[in-house]
Amino acid sequence: MAGILFDEIVFGPVRSRRFGVSLGINLLPLDSKMCSYDCIYCECGLTKHSGHKPKLFTAGEIKESLQQRFEALAAESLSPDNITFAGNGEPTLHPQFGAIIDNTIALRDQYFPAAKITVLSNATMLNRKAVVEALNKIDNNVLKLDAGTNETFQAINRPLARITLDEVVERLVAFKGDLTIQSLFLRGVIEGKMIDNTVEHEVALWLSHLEKIRPKLVMLYPIDRRTPYTSIEKVSESELLILAGRVETIGLKAEVFC
Repeated sequence: MAGILFDEIVFGPVRSRRFGVSLGINLLPLDSKMCSYDCIYCECGLTKHSGHKPKLFTAGEIKESLQQRFEALAAESLSPDNITFAGNGEPTLHPQFGAIIDNTIALRDQYFPAAKITVLSNATMLNRKAVVEALNKIDNNVLKLDAGTNETFQAINRPLARITLDEVVERLVAFKGDLTIQSLFLRGVIEGKMIDNTVEHEVALWLSHLEKIRPKLVMLYPIDRRTPYTSIEKVSESELLILAGRVETIGLKAEVFC
């Protein structure tokens, strides 16, 4: 299945199920997905490599595009609740990610000081000091954790570089609680193999990771749009509420988004 791609650097504002009125920023190519994961549920489609170097907009071009949209919104007396980095893959892959965050903070403070800055990331680039420093400057540092075991992590997120779940968790722990965890739950047969991160063994280990990370919030959600594999089943809201209750029993705040 072909994925849904954003064809603008700045898109929206849109109504987000998690972040209210959200103005999106896409740092990645407009015509293809660029990611360090190949998640089985990604709405952008599967991660493919064409063999050519993708074209990325510069930090200056992104700043100009964002300023133009801010000016247009301000002229209409419209104020976003959130400025959200998402888009066609993993935003922290952009080599100028730190400078882009600094530019965005300056523009936010000038035009919409009440707006929050959010980055949705898969946590694979946390080995880069500049990425960690940038994420520590923003309001909502939202990082992915979809599994309890490394086997399920590899089956769901399918990292393109060699990385283990233990390494991801270790990097998340380093934020000392100043982060939000987002976890997507699913089940289904993918390429002949049953994948289910809602089973007890997975959930128990996922909770143990959360106890180490101690995030300020855990966001739980099911698939919301079409996925590359039609065999993936949407987990019910009632199941997610039960999982959220278990998160709260270990002293963490949890919210379900369906």
